[in-house]
Amino acid sequence: MDRRPSRTANVIAGAGGGALVALVFGVLIATGAIDTGDGDSSRAPAREQAPLPRSSTGDGEARRDGELTVGDIYKRDSGGVVFIQANADGGQDSPFGLPGQEGAATGSGFVVDEEGTILTNAHVVEGATEVRVKLGTRDAVDAKVAGSDRSSDLAVLKADPKELRAKPLPLGSSKDVRVGDTVVAIGNPFGFDNTVTTGIVSALQRQIEAPDGFAISDVIQTDAAINPGNSGGPLLDAAGRVIGINSQIATGGSGGSVGIAFAIPIDQAKAIVPQLKKEGQVERAYLGVTTADVSQEVANELDLPSENGALVQAVEKGGPAERAGIRAGSKTTSADLIAGGDLIVAVDGREIDQPADVSAAIADNKPGDEVRVEYFRGKDREIATVKVGTRPKNLGARGGGGSRPPEDTFPVP
Repeated sequence: MDRRPSRTANVIAGAGGGALVALVFGVLIATGAIDTGDGDSSRAPAREQAPLPRSSTGDGEARRDGELTVGDIYKRDSGGVVFIQANADGGQDSPFGLPGQEGAATGSGFVVDEEGTILTNAHVVEGATEVRVKLGTRDAVDAKVAGSDRSSDLAVLKADPKELRAKPLPLGSSKDVRVGDTVVAIGNPFGFDNTVTTGIVSALQRQIEAPDGFAISDVIQTDAAINPGNSGGPLLDAAGRVIGINSQIATGGSGGSVGIAFAIPIDQAKAIVPQLKKEGQVERAYLGVTTADVSQEVANELDLPSENGALVQAVEKGGPAERAGIRAGSKTTSADLIAGGDLIVAVDGREIDQPADVSAAIADNKPGDEVRVEYFRGKDREIATVKVGTRPKNLGARGGGGSRPPEDTFPVP
């Protein structure tokens, strides 16, 4: 089985050397991509987009196979996509550690119920003191942030449904998405409201970095044109159902779309929106380790018993994993990995092939739950029972409890 090169858990496979950009667009402050200067900033080869089949009706009625034209989808769903303006006073740094600046940022969002609930990205409204939303040519209305989760980069806004007068978008399932499926994005790139673009699903199970430094897994990659201002808007399937929330792009140093964009799966949003509406935040289980991917080459170099698993790079001092006896290594290798640590291969009986699997397995639990972690220490397979803690608000210095970001990606607001 072919394995990816050894990367840490926040690495986005296939992102090249370009900047990774959170798609919030500054109105009063200039924004753009940060080029690290050591990556490949060339444009990816053009890909012919698969056209949507034409519908036999002009009123948005689905074909027998459930697919609609782009025009039908736009006609039906654009009325539920909002333009968001979030005003900040500059008192808080950006979600990616950049200095706070006074001004306004814009993004997108979409209505999910008849109660005026709007789903968007957390980084769109991070630090906002005032939020207003606008539908088409109507006047903007006030909205409040009902809940925000930096670990998933999702936020819920609440507006008066009588003032909003919007039709909720139908929600699909990201489990049904396949590579090659046609997709449609509706949003407000660079402030151009109600812009529609099309593309395909380029890849699945990508990872991006959340505003708090942890990894967001199972992300959808698309080549639909996504730009700053699209953040928080819907990614729709060929039947006009929301399958993802557009969040970030890889720019290749260009500052705009090069056909590599990332959307958070709608199923992740479905799982946390009720908690955000009720409690305003999400508490997540926490193991307290930083892990790295293992390739066949790394397994051979380090004489590991398996080429699958998550190699422990750091353990948070006093954290759940350390208390259970899980160890990190201490010797840096030619692959820029720390050797000698435990190799996690299963959590609660769930096989671990890569670091993202650890995060996913721990996410199925609540703080205080006990999980069974199986790992290799040298050639010996051992088991530890870990009482998971509560994930901290920020990954901080990335010394333990999360995943290191790739050096060739740079999220900016």
